[in-house]
This record gives sequence, structure tokens and C-alpha cells, in this order.
Amino acid sequence: MKTIDLEYPFDYRPSEDEHAVCAIGFFDGIHKGHQYVLQTAKDLANRLNKKLAVMTFTPHPSVVIKGGPTYFTYLNTFHQKQQILTDFGVDLLYVIHFNPTVAQLDPQVFIDHYIVELNISKLVCGFDFTYGYRGAGNVNTLINHSKERFGIHVVEKLNEGSEKVSSTRIRALLADGKVEEVKALLTRPLMTEGTVIHGYKRGREIGYPTANIAVDPEQIMPKTGVYYVTVLIDEQTFHGMASLGYNPTFENVENEIKCEVHIFDFNQMLYDKSITVCWQKYIRPEYKFDHVDQLIDQLEVDEQEIRQLF
Repeated sequence: MKTIDLEYPFDYRPSEDEHAVCAIGFFDGIHKGHQYVLQTAKDLANRLNKKLAVMTFTPHPSVVIKGGPTYFTYLNTFHQKQQILTDFGVDLLYVIHFNPTVAQLDPQVFIDHYIVELNISKLVCGFDFTYGYRGAGNVNTLINHSKERFGIHVVEKLNEGSEKVSSTRIRALLADGKVEEVKALLTRPLMTEGTVIHGYKRGREIGYPTANIAVDPEQIMPKTGVYYVTVLIDEQTFHGMASLGYNPTFENVENEIKCEVHIFDFNQMLYDKSITVCWQKYIRPEYKFDHVDQLIDQLEVDEQEIRQLF
């Protein structure tokens, strides 16, 4: 997959073989609803013998438009998004660097610059897609703004159960620790990338050594508690249990949420190594134990329960 970064204005000119069917959206999480849009674009590209393109944005537009926090918690990192789209068969990834100038573009200017100048032959979007200043452009205005220079295909919403599949729904599930339901909507578990750092080594002292994960604050996390996880290390998968929380049994002088993973049947050194934690099942909330022996007893119960899951 070829990734093309687009500032405003850009001087990139596609080659003759880059005339593509393009799916447009932020695609946070690339959940089932997004996959519906992507599959529609892929089917059209195959039928028309065109390349498959995706146009997305960085950072999330809300960071710029709402003037809120300096970061946004994402359901996947940009690296993960690239990998998922590559595996899906996307040929071209257009990345619009969203800033105040782009946010204030007239909808017609947005279409002329980002769609027409890239020679998009057909644009595929979800039913709620908006573009241009304050979202003034939408699926109802696309026909006028396209001026018949490209085709348009709008994909209707996808429901699962009685609710629409959406990033908002997935975030609410994560806040409740319902990572199994999240896995069903994403068609993959929530994945958290991080680097193994040195901790207090308390886990090693009680027979449960843990990998302490430094996580980018822009990655969304499920609610605190103990989880069954799988861990990706050098393209190998291992089973384990993760503690996400404040370590209430021990003094947490930083008062920061910590992500610690005990990997079953594993004794390699991982310091400074990048690993990926895949959240499989919520086991229990975190408890404050009066004695370390109580914690050890509970960890043994947790381990037995998790081992029965695989």
C-alpha cells in the first residue's frame, strides 16, 4: 500500500494508473460499519478495474474543530490503521493533515482540491459523512459539488442488534470493560501497543512477574480491572493476564493507571521491546487487599479461570 501525505495546498499529482475508487472517512477502529464502506469500495474498484484508495485524516478533526485537548484517544494507532488497510487490500492511502485551514475550507473547495485533483473516479462514503467548514457539506450536497466529475456511492448505516455500529458505541462498551462485545464489532480485539519498561518488580517477588507497558496516552484503554489478554511479541502470540489500574494493594506514588501483563509460561527479557496487548475478556475489578498473601491467592484463582478460556 502506498501512503500519500497531503498538506493544504498539495502539489501531488497522481499517475495515470492511480485513478481510483476511494472510500473516505476517519475510520477510527475500522469496525464493521467501516468495513461495510471499505468492502463496497473494493467491490466497485474490482468491477471497474480501478485501484482501491482510502482517504482519511490526522489528527481527528474534533481536536482542531472543538479546540479541545491536545490529543484524542484513538481505537487504533495510525500504524495499526495502515496495517489493517494493507491487509484489506487497499492500494493507496491518502492522509489529509487536518489543521485550522483545512477545517475552514468551503465544501466546494474541499471537493475540488482533494477529490477532483486526485482524479478520484468514484467516491464511497458513509451516510453520515460531512466535509467542509462546520460540516456544511454532506451526502446531500455531494451531487452538486461533484459537478458530475466523479461518481458517488453512499453506504447506509449498519446495525448490529438494535444499535448502529459506531466508534461511539465501542467507546461506551470499553468504558464498561465489555471487550468481548468490542471484539465482535471490530472483528478483532482491541489492541494496545506499548514498550516494556522497568517497574517496581513486585510481581516477580510474589511469583507473578509482569511486563510493565508504557502506553501512548492517545490509545484508548478499557476500564480498570483484570483481563484475559493475548500478547503479540515478534509475531508470536502468548496468553496472559493483564492488570490495568492503580495497584491499590501497593503504594502508587505516581497515582497513574498502570498496564502490567503476566505472560503465561514465558521467561524472556522484554525491557525496551515493543509488544501488543490484545484485550480478550474482562475477569474482575481490581481489589485492594489487606495482605500480599490475599493478592497471591486471588492471582492464582484468576490464572486458573483464564487458562480454562484457552
